[in-house]
This record gives sequence, C-alpha cells and structure tokens, in this order.
Amino acid sequence: MPESSKNLWAPWRMEYIRSLGDEEGADGCFLCRYWEQPHRDPENHVLWRTASTLVVMNRFPYTNGHLLIAHAAHKGDVADLADDELVDITRAIRNATGILRNVLSPHGFNIGFNLGQCAGAGLPDHLHAHIVPRWSGDTNFMAVIGNSRIIPDSLDALWTELVKSAETAGLRK
Repeated sequence: MPESSKNLWAPWRMEYIRSLGDEEGADGCFLCRYWEQPHRDPENHVLWRTASTLVVMNRFPYTNGHLLIAHAAHKGDVADLADDELVDITRAIRNATGILRNVLSPHGFNIGFNLGQCAGAGLPDHLHAHIVPRWSGDTNFMAVIGNSRIIPDSLDALWTELVKSAETAGLRK
C-alpha cells in the first residue's frame, strides 16, 4: 500500500452518519428533546438555558468548543422567529462567544445558520446557530487529506469548564 493510502480512523463519525435520518419532526428532534428534559442537561451537554433559548455543545464538533444555539420553538427559518425570539438567540450567541473566549482563548469564530439541507443543515426543521471557535493556524492536513479532525478535549471535560464559566458569568442558574 502506498504511503499516502493509509487509513485514518474516526469511528465516532459513524454515530453521526447513522443518526442523520433519525430526527424527523418535532417529536424526534434532539433539540426539542433536550428542551423538554432539563434534568438531563449534563449528559446532553446543555450549558445553559434562557426562558426561550438553549446553549448546547455539538456532539459531533468541527473543533473543540463547537456550540449550537437554538430557540425552544421548533421553527426552521429565521423568518419564522418573532423579533423577541431573534433578540434572545442573538444575545445567547454573544454570551456563548464570551464564555468560549474565557475558557478556550480562540483567535476568532465562525458563527452562522445553515438554512435547508442543501446548505448543510443536519436538522433543517429546528433553527440553530453554530459557533465554531477558531485559532490562527488551526487548519491542518488532517481535515484536508484524511477527512478527519483532531478534537483535543473530551465533551465532558470541556462541558465542566464551560458550565463553571457560565455560572461565574451568571448565565446558568
């Protein structure tokens, strides 16, 4: 086998691939499920909630600290949000980037919404923003050549750090 043909394994990715068809409708939506189960926040990696917004760690992150910000309502488009709902989700994005800055010291962020499956939305019927921390020089050959990413921390360990920072900031009750 030529040197460039070695396999790079990312077995955690299969759980994501198999779950793609599982989130049909509001009943199967993991964000709705998380919203309805606050007692399971630690195992679901929910960092904090407001009256109408959920801040949760992405279980299949692009990089360490990848967060999802979702409104409680099962709505699929920014046009579906009332003004107060849009303000609340934007405030949560601001607060989450502050917590990530405090804990991980990233050099920047990618923040955005994927509207529709063709735009990359894995859960197109429940609007959510992605916050992806970035560091200068954090692009490497692994994602380009090996179709694999290196995540340097476990979700549980990082969840603990982010929750502590959110509590200090008064975001988590």
